[in-house]
Amino acid sequence: MKLSSALSAGLVAAVLTAAPIAYAAEPSAPVTQSAHAVRTTAPAQWPSTLQMPKGVRPEGIVIKGSTAYVTSFVDGTIYRFDLRTGKRHVFSPATGVGSIGILLDHHDRLFVADGYGGSVRVIDSHSGKLLARYQLAPKGSYTAVNDFAVLNGAIYVTDSFAPNLYKIPLGKHGQLPRQSQVRTIPLHGMPYGGEGNYGWNANGIAPTPDGKALLVVDTNSNTLFRVNPATGHAKPVDLGNVDMAWGDGMRLEGRTLYVVRNTPNKLTVLRLNKSGTAGRLKAEVSDPRFDTPTTLARHGDKLYLTNAHFFSTDPANTEYAITVIPDPIRH
Repeated sequence: MKLSSALSAGLVAAVLTAAPIAYAAEPSAPVTQSAHAVRTTAPAQWPSTLQMPKGVRPEGIVIKGSTAYVTSFVDGTIYRFDLRTGKRHVFSPATGVGSIGILLDHHDRLFVADGYGGSVRVIDSHSGKLLARYQLAPKGSYTAVNDFAVLNGAIYVTDSFAPNLYKIPLGKHGQLPRQSQVRTIPLHGMPYGGEGNYGWNANGIAPTPDGKALLVVDTNSNTLFRVNPATGHAKPVDLGNVDMAWGDGMRLEGRTLYVVRNTPNKLTVLRLNKSGTAGRLKAEVSDPRFDTPTTLARHGDKLYLTNAHFFSTDPANTEYAITVIPDPIRH
């Protein structure tokens, strides 16, 4: 969900303005909803934009009920929002290492990817207490621990710089593992390239609809891959001519996959087959308020997208925000 090595500091950020959302969709496409999706619609008076502090560069977001948790790619701070009012406060203080992806599990634990630090923090979402920390990549190595997916009792984590997945296995009742139980799974068949022979590669991750494999979007190759979680072997998903350029954070609901594409300022929605080997375009959304969005979360029929403003020439003084839009396939 992150900054591309190809971005130029000389580019100017798009101006945030209020204007209608542009849709490109297949009206005949069926809607598939997750069994866990909240089916109530947020009241109209709820804020349509959540304002972040200057200079924080929001990256990851998760939502439970009317509460959102948002990570900062600048210093690792986690902010907690009340979606009803837009009010926020610091939930977990800065660590000095930028945080990227965030996941909330069924035990109300936040898993936070600490990017260049190569580690994952586990935090109690009620008290803010640090429950565990896992070092996935060696300290000081070329790493960008990025995003999370849950599959078959384990949490899988992407690394955008090193060609690996990391597996954090959970116990039968969700117990956290020891550091020694964490596994590194080398990736095969997914090209890693870019600046320094690496760059931003494996990025957003989600399970396949049948729960047998993983879907990983590769930012540099503009490709969605299906990955065998046991072997790390990756094969491109057949999407026809659907554009996956700059794919970032993803969300799976049933057989519907939402893919945030940061630099194009778009949200692409796919309809997948059960195994996740093929898919087609279901909808595509752009909004003038998007400014390199990185990922999304849901509340009712609203989607909340973090905007990282990667093109900002003055990040420290940039006004960052989370944009709220109607779900294009429920609109």
